Amino acid sequence: MPYTTADARQQLLDSVVEAGEALGAALASLTEAYELLDENAAERLEEQLFRPVQLAYARARRAQSEFAARYELPGRSFEPAVRGAPSHGVKGFLEAAVQAIGEADQALATLQDSMLPIEVGDPELRADLEQVRTLIGPLSHRAHELVRNFGR
Repeated sequence: MPYTTADARQQLLDSVVEAGEALGAALASLTEAYELLDENAAERLEEQLFRPVQLAYARARRAQSEFAARYELPGRSFEPAVRGAPSHGVKGFLEAAVQAIGEADQALATLQDSMLPIEVGDPELRADLEQVRTLIGPLSHRAHELVRNFGR
C-alpha cells in the first residue's frame, strides 16, 4: 500500500495530539498537587513545573491547529485530562505529571526521529516541536527536586 503525503500529515497531526493530551494530563496532575501545597511550595511548583508545562501544552495545541489549517486537515481538539484522586498526595500527583511529561517527550522524540516532519516539509511544525521539547526537557529533574524538598 503506497504511503501518501496526506497519510504522513495525518500521522504527524495524530502524534502532536498524542503529545498534547499527555501534557494536558500533566497539567491536571500538577493542578491537583498545587491544591495540596502550602502557599510557598505551591508558588515553586507553579514557577518550576506548571508554567513550563502550560506553555508547552499551548505550543503543542497551536502547532497542531496551525498545521491542520495549512494543509486543510480536520483540526482535532485535545481530550480533557481526568482529575486524580486526592489520596494520591503531592508525591503521587508529581509522579503522574512526570510520567505524562515523559510520554509527551517520547511521542515527540519518536516523531522527530522518524524524519516525518522533514519528509512532509513543514519547518514551522519542526520549530514548534523543538520548542515543546525544549520546554519539557528539564522538567523531570525539577519535579524530583521538588518532591525531595517537599519532604523536608
